[in-house]
Amino acid sequence: MAAMECNYSCQTASETLAWINAIIDFLTPYTFLINAHVVNFFKDRLWKDVDKEWIDCLSKEPTENLLLIPSGVVQDHWPISLKEFILKLRSMVFHRDQADLQAVLPGLRVTSLTSVLAQGMNAKKRHEVELLSAVVSFIANSVRAQTIVDVGAGQGYLAQVLSFQYQHPVIAIDACSHHGNVTDARAERIKKHYAAQMRKTRSDKQNLYVPKTITCQVLSIDTLKNLTEMSWLRDDAEQSRLNGDNHADHDNFSCPRDANKNTSSILAGLHACGDLSVTMLKTFLECKDVKAVVSVGCCYNLLSEECTGDAGFQCGFPMSQAVRSTGLSLGKSARDLACQSAERWRSLEMHDGLHNFELHVFRAAFQMVLSKHYPEVMMSTPSIGRKGKALRRRHQRRIVESQLYLKEPIQSETDGVFCSAKETQALPCEMPSDVRAGCEGTKSDDKYSLFEDFCESALCHLGIKPSDDINFQGIWKEAEPFAELIGPYWSLRAALGPLLETLILLDRLLFLQEQDILLKELFWTNSKAELVKYQKILEVVQTDNFIDCY
Repeated sequence: MAAMECNYSCQTASETLAWINAIIDFLTPYTFLINAHVVNFFKDRLWKDVDKEWIDCLSKEPTENLLLIPSGVVQDHWPISLKEFILKLRSMVFHRDQADLQAVLPGLRVTSLTSVLAQGMNAKKRHEVELLSAVVSFIANSVRAQTIVDVGAGQGYLAQVLSFQYQHPVIAIDACSHHGNVTDARAERIKKHYAAQMRKTRSDKQNLYVPKTITCQVLSIDTLKNLTEMSWLRDDAEQSRLNGDNHADHDNFSCPRDANKNTSSILAGLHACGDLSVTMLKTFLECKDVKAVVSVGCCYNLLSEECTGDAGFQCGFPMSQAVRSTGLSLGKSARDLACQSAERWRSLEMHDGLHNFELHVFRAAFQMVLSKHYPEVMMSTPSIGRKGKALRRRHQRRIVESQLYLKEPIQSETDGVFCSAKETQALPCEMPSDVRAGCEGTKSDDKYSLFEDFCESALCHLGIKPSDDINFQGIWKEAEPFAELIGPYWSLRAALGPLLETLILLDRLLFLQEQDILLKELFWTNSKAELVKYQKILEVVQTDNFIDCY
């Protein structure tokens, strides 16, 4: 059974606020779930806070069904109250049906990336850059922007496609100087390729744009406004083409400006982290030269929430006056949760999902180790790094080695004839211990072995030598009876993530709707881009599988 249709609208500020209030009212009784730390699952016995009927039901569900909960999929035999919780929750979440880009932006043409431009991109990055570059180029042309400013450009993938393939002057801004150097080096290689192609086709007079990179940490609207008001237009881009010097370090940037020169620009950001997306929207409103903004926000956990006095207007959440007046604060746990992707959960294979649940079990059991033996360390909220990949590699190696061992031809001592191990049925005691564990799968003994490895690795990461007094096996036996409950608990908690993300996005929309300049001209729907009569803003929401326009 799938989720109910969304009955909310955000065409007007009042409708958006009503939607926001409905979300807040729904979330309030579940703050215990939102603010919980799964690492404390065993220590604080968190499953006892959840309806017992829900937990008992979900503990019997296969992993595949648990992975569908964040997407709003329920099973007919579940308790009515559980189904109502999940379906009501999903009915308030932004729909993620893939938009028809041609209907949103008539005439849009998406051009496949050449092998030269796509070099170094994985499939996901290539898909994102291919679509977003086409959208950004289309909007830049429609508003006649002279420059595209790629905010949080990273290694410059988007900026380079916009420059070389779509022939736009681009300024690529990133806080990391290493990223700027990588962008310049990559752009130089691409430039040589395109220059050679132009010589072959005798089109030397065609402009060849190279992204202008700037190393600058964008901490304020004023910084970004100064950067967008630069007069690096076609003359500067052409100069970059001629001298190849396309990098500038602008920690304290200032630039003279020719008032008679058209410096219209648009802001673009692929995965503009935390407050960077917020700064882009505010700059769009405050800087008359910025004609549009195309933003794929991410990392809600990095949003600031210091909303006191006048400084509140500068915080990352909430942005809107209406939400600020309620005094609402999400907190770090809620912002972390907003990053959970229902699409990613749904796309996980059963074994990957089960492995992720096991990692949460190990981490929560390790928290008991810290609580009992290193309480002072636990109080500092330690980070132990990502141990999952190493454990997964070890487990997969065991499985592969066990399969190779069983298939490896061996010689019978009785007749000198070669036969397979499968035919001789080697006894488990004849196998190496780690291979034997792989053959048996992730059984109880093997899970304890993995847990012990997890703890030793985590303690090493924290700079702690394991004490001989630690009874790892005793702690594991204390946690293991409840290990099957962590999957249901985490799935229920993750289901709240998309709703928290919707709340954050609606607050950003309401902030825009509250501004007089946009009140009469801004249109926002769940399936279309929001268009402004003379200025345009396109909020693009990215998932793991596709890019949606809202």
